[in-house]
Amino acid sequence: MAKEENKSPLSKLGLNTPADLALHLPIRYEDETELLDINTAIFKQSQFSVQTQGQVIDSQITFRPRRQLIIKIADKEQELILRFINFYPSQQKQMAVGVFLRVRGEIRNGFNGPEMIHPTVKACQPDTPLPNQLTPVYSTVAGVSQTIIRKAIDKGLLDSRANAFLREIIPSTCFLKPQYAFLKNLPSLESAIRTLHQPLATEDKESLLDRTHLAWRRVQFEELLSQQISLQRAHFERRKRLAPVLNNPQNGYVQKLLDKLPFELTDAQKRVWQEIANDLHQDFPMNRLLQGDVGSGKTAVAALSAACALDNGYQVALMAPTEILAEQHFLKLLPWFEGMDISVGWLTGSLKVKEKREVQQQIMDGSLQLVIGTHALIQEGVHFAKLGLAIIDEQHRFGVLQRLQLYSKNGDQSIYAHQLMMTATPIPRTLAMTYYADLEVSVIDELPPGRSPIITRLIKNTRRLEVVEGIQRELIKGRQAYWVCPIIEESEALQLKTALETYEQLTAELPQYQVGLIHGKLPAAEKSRIMQAFKNCEIQMLVSTTVIEVGVDVPNATLMVIEHAERFGYAQIHQLRGRVGRGSEQSVCLLMYAEPLSMTAKERLQNLRESNDGFVIAERDLELRGPGELLGAKQSGDTMLRFVDLNRDAWLVEIARDFAHDLLQNHPVIAQEHVRRWLGSRADFLKS
Repeated sequence: MAKEENKSPLSKLGLNTPADLALHLPIRYEDETELLDINTAIFKQSQFSVQTQGQVIDSQITFRPRRQLIIKIADKEQELILRFINFYPSQQKQMAVGVFLRVRGEIRNGFNGPEMIHPTVKACQPDTPLPNQLTPVYSTVAGVSQTIIRKAIDKGLLDSRANAFLREIIPSTCFLKPQYAFLKNLPSLESAIRTLHQPLATEDKESLLDRTHLAWRRVQFEELLSQQISLQRAHFERRKRLAPVLNNPQNGYVQKLLDKLPFELTDAQKRVWQEIANDLHQDFPMNRLLQGDVGSGKTAVAALSAACALDNGYQVALMAPTEILAEQHFLKLLPWFEGMDISVGWLTGSLKVKEKREVQQQIMDGSLQLVIGTHALIQEGVHFAKLGLAIIDEQHRFGVLQRLQLYSKNGDQSIYAHQLMMTATPIPRTLAMTYYADLEVSVIDELPPGRSPIITRLIKNTRRLEVVEGIQRELIKGRQAYWVCPIIEESEALQLKTALETYEQLTAELPQYQVGLIHGKLPAAEKSRIMQAFKNCEIQMLVSTTVIEVGVDVPNATLMVIEHAERFGYAQIHQLRGRVGRGSEQSVCLLMYAEPLSMTAKERLQNLRESNDGFVIAERDLELRGPGELLGAKQSGDTMLRFVDLNRDAWLVEIARDFAHDLLQNHPVIAQEHVRRWLGSRADFLKS
């Protein structure tokens, strides 16, 4: 405890060095350089803060409707009320009658006239000079005031270590190419940082606030450059690692699988498979992302990749984020590889200890060739004898470090497995350029023949009875349906209660049909039993939480109802509706919403109704949520970019990418120094 008490308040914010302070940039600014008389301030009344001053002519604590401090100030012409609902006795003393105050805040019309609620207050003299700089406002935590941060940063900027950190390390000759003309207009890094911490009143306030000022652009470019250098170095370093060379022999498992598949590959699947086969033939590890919308046939391509590794005597691991998805893969791949003398097994956290040890032993001695499972595949105790390929489904659900753990040993030598990552959430181009630059990307951009686009409709929850009648009409035809219960962020128990209530209600409303219920709290074996019963059409109506978001494949299910769709994000709804439309029959997804809708929710639902294109959805999702969740950044602990907005600054990414390439080619030592300055150990996260 003593150590904790001795810690500097600034260390709570991770501000331990002059460099940390220099890069703790303002989140906004207050303009204290303009002073208005009270009359003008009232006339200018708007949503923006204004600054005025006057002498305290009245100070009292009132108790109607609740305890509050009311201060009245006046200048020569007008009065203004200051209202404090939360206050300390010291504040009342500071604002005693006769004291001259300079105040800043929003003015609104109160019950007793124009007033400011909880303004910023400074005791001063009428002729106290105004600052000639905008006042920076920083992100902080409880117990660390803006004054403490500002003083520390001002002091830190005078420190010689800060000057060393901010020095120019990129030669001016690097900016001579025509495509870098914009960079020549940027201030030096030191000048940019000082401008952002201490902007003069004459600076363009709007560009400072929206982060398009040239000072911001210099910082954003530096940050992007460090990331791009790190990614490109990782790409180069990966090619130095040793991986098995996997050939595609005639009449091997690959050909047997192609002969056995109950469908013809689409042209897109054939193209993508060829790209992967070329990678597997290299002696360095493949690092390929397979993108394909829901139902496009990624699993078949993954199975061909697995067959290629098995043809060469190597093991294959397929890792999925949930047991339901892992089991779906297991049940799909098992019949495909049946009769090929290949041992297929699976490993998840729910296996009994004895079963788990048996599977781990078979993985270690190499007798288990194709193993499918969850993150249990990378836990302690799992050692592959001869791992050649790791297939990672819904890769954004796994952290960077988790994806790096799949490799095996050959004596003292590390043999890195080829990695094929799959996602049904397409990666927007800007995100691919900034976070997936070390990945080759393959896209399955066509659906299998016979698939019809899913019709998406919006319907108010007041029309629930009509929805149930529509479900009945669909079930009469011998088809099946899903009812997805709403997300209730604040309470998992409440969410489960809602699912149970919906299940009971639909059981009563559809007495002639079997209604099932599945949710995250059920044991794995029970989830598996229910999903199999649904697949066998023993259950016609399945009530579910978002546990079915990925991997569930029931071609006979043609209708999905998503209740309280306004609570779901773009990608979630797109993933969920991908559970229907997997057969030849026309499928429908009903987005049931409750009013009133926010503008954001309204726009999101309308976009989902209008588009089935996963790439369009992904771009909108990026605009709405930013990169964090799309990247699996919760697992890696860092979204890496602090000052760059991928929607606003996408054009700058391309410049940084090209500049990084040139710097690595011509000035590799400078490139390394730049990365060390900006990322330090965080660069490891970019080696995925």
